Formats: sequence, C-alpha cells, structure tokens
Amino acid sequence: MEYEIADLTKEDAAYIGGKINEIVPHEVDADEEEFVLKVEDENGAIIGGCIAVAYEYRWARMFLDTLWVDERRRHQGIGSMIIREVERIAGEKGCRVVTLGTASYMARPFYEKHGYTVFTTLKKPNGYISYSLVKYLDRDAPEYMPANNSGARFRVSPGSGDDAEVIGKGIQAYSEAYEPEYESVDYNKKLVDQDGRFIAGVMANVNRDAYGFINAVFVEEPLRLQGLGTHLLKEVETLAKENGASMVLTTAGDWNVGFFRKNGYLLRGELKDVPKGHDCYELYKMI
Repeated sequence: MEYEIADLTKEDAAYIGGKINEIVPHEVDADEEEFVLKVEDENGAIIGGCIAVAYEYRWARMFLDTLWVDERRRHQGIGSMIIREVERIAGEKGCRVVTLGTASYMARPFYEKHGYTVFTTLKKPNGYISYSLVKYLDRDAPEYMPANNSGARFRVSPGSGDDAEVIGKGIQAYSEAYEPEYESVDYNKKLVDQDGRFIAGVMANVNRDAYGFINAVFVEEPLRLQGLGTHLLKEVETLAKENGASMVLTTAGDWNVGFFRKNGYLLRGELKDVPKGHDCYELYKMI
C-alpha cells in the first residue's frame, strides 16, 4: 500500500485519542482531572504544594506529578501533609492507587516512609536514576508521622493555575542543580493514502541526548497487521537515535502490550491490577 508521512493536526490528535479510548477495554475509563494543592505561610507566600492528575472512575489512579516544599521549610512535616491530602482526595475520587516519579537526588526515602514502593527504575545519561513508585490505597500501610511536625500550623488548600506555576518553578530550580533541562523534539506524524485520508498516526517526543517517549500509536482497524504501526515506531526510533538518545520508552496495558513486545520492547515495570482487572506496563527498547 502506498502512503506518505504528514504532520498531525490538532483534529488528528483528538481523533487518535478518541479511537484509542474505544480500543481499551470498556471498563477502563480514562477521564482525567488535574488539581493543585498549596501550603501558604503566615504572609500568604507559597511554601509548598503539588500538582496531581486523577484518572477517575474505573481507571482509579492518581498521578502525583509534582510535589515541592521550599528548602527553608523542609523537614517540618509539610510534605507529609500534602501527601496525606493527595491520598484523601484520591480516596474520595475512587482511586485505588497513587503513582509518582522521583530521582536519586530527590525524595525516594521520603515516599517510601509513606508506604510507596518502586516499580520501575531508569538510569539517566548523567548517572542519576529516576524511579516510579506506587501506593495501593486499599492495602494496609503504617501511618508515617514525621518527628518534626511543626509545619502542622499551616494548612493545605486548593490552588490555582498561578499557584501551579510557582510550584513548578520551585521544583525546576531544585532539579536544575543536578541535571540540565533536556531539549525536546516532538514527533507527531500520520500516514495518509494517495487521497490524503488518515491511515495511522503516532505522537511521540525525544529528549536530546537522553531518551524518546511514545505517547500513542494508532492504525485504522482495516489496515492493521500490515506493518504500518511498526513503520511509525521505527520512525520515532530513528529520530531518537539521530538526537543522541539511547532508548525509547512507552507505556501499555495488557490489551495492547503484545504489539510493543513484538517490536522488541522489553518490560521494565508493571502495575498489577491497575486498572481493576487489568495490568499496566512500562517498556523500553535500546536503540
């Protein structure tokens, strides 16, 4: 079959997202809601907070994207307050797990004290290691209370988009002392037939001199098993290699992991029974 590669439009991306939602099992509902929490001092200045995403309903997962506490206010129990509030909200929304990412220069021991366990590791080119952690909220875990809980005089409250910007800048300033901000190259492409009709698409990005990440791959059902998805994977892998990346990462569920495994992707971590009745995987391929 003859086809050519073209840039994805916003409409194409929305179409792919809708089609992928149709492919996943019916009980996996990926509706999401982002929220911000903040902690302010006596003068109203933000001294800590987080940005998290709840994947609601049967997906039942909360992702803690960012947690930050001002360096001058650390070791006062503020981070623990934020964690407990995140987990409380997750429980209200019916989430079964909270997942998060951290690095070897950050707060892995802190999260482990709160009952989180590592399910993936990734050694970065600069020598640091990133970790993905998970906590199952429906399993018994000891309640951690920090020895210094003087931060309890403050309270955790809902934040705004402007607050999220402050929190994001705080964690960015901390991270920059350990590793550079990688330049990212997006690769959002589609295959079209001779009449310009959509055949397949991929959404991916590459962090130069680090790794690539595949966010989504979709092939129209009548045209599957013809190597089109594999072709798009190879395009991303080639781009990643040209930009100094040594591997490509992706995520999958038990309903589509076989496609990636057939294309040489290896398991680096899994979440059992997440969402309920299914397993999710993080995969990689050296290039």
